[in-house]
Amino acid sequence: MNTVNITAEFLVARIDEELAQLSDRRVIEHIRSLLVAPSPQMRAWDYGAAGDVYPCWLVLAQRCQNTGIAYCGRGFGPRTPWGLLPLEGTRHMSMGMDCAWFGRFLDAYFESPASTELPIWRVFRHEGTDFPGAPISDEDSWDATCEKVMRLRREQPDVRFDCWQSVYLRRE
Repeated sequence: MNTVNITAEFLVARIDEELAQLSDRRVIEHIRSLLVAPSPQMRAWDYGAAGDVYPCWLVLAQRCQNTGIAYCGRGFGPRTPWGLLPLEGTRHMSMGMDCAWFGRFLDAYFESPASTELPIWRVFRHEGTDFPGAPISDEDSWDATCEKVMRLRREQPDVRFDCWQSVYLRRE
């Protein structure tokens, strides 16, 4: 999509389309509680010429963590237009690094600090290169699940264990 045609209505529709893929009411309600009216803010693009800035449309704000999710069709977009950004800072804050930009809104959400507020996390055990692997624990908080992962990694160093959720699986 041409970035000139991006509107608040377009972004709300995109988010609604992705939320329709979820069945977990906890996650849907949590996301909806953090959504804000889409508004553009100019962000510095560190990978271009000095002074390059692009409009990033803030759509989700988690003020207590100073983190938001924004959409930008330039810079890392259109391939990965959903990014995790700090909410406050310098006048022309940076768009950040490529590892904080995603192809889908839900991918950005589940990589954000916001998702760690919900008890949706499980320990996953990997066999080879499978992702995310097989869940081997019940749902729990982020902190408790990470503690279990670290303990299992110490006890079984030849096995890969990760903290992940089974509410939504990333699509490549």
